Amino acid sequence: MKAKTFDSRFNSGAKVVDQLDLSRARRIGTDAKRVNVDFPAWMVDSLDREARRLGVTRQSLIKLWLADRLGQPVAAGKR
Repeated sequence: MKAKTFDSRFNSGAKVVDQLDLSRARRIGTDAKRVNVDFPAWMVDSLDREARRLGVTRQSLIKLWLADRLGQPVAAGKR
């Protein structure tokens, strides 16, 4: 299907998802990038206590808190 036809179908509200190859689709900006941060021991202890209380890993807790502070949703299942 040509782009012009695809665009006109999309703009008219027709279902076009069956015309897409979603097997290679991905969200932009969700690639993991490793960073190292040094925390004082008391902070790591506090993070670990809160993570245990919530039943999540320390890394997950840090990601959730940072995402909340930055106002961005956390992608489920992403590391």
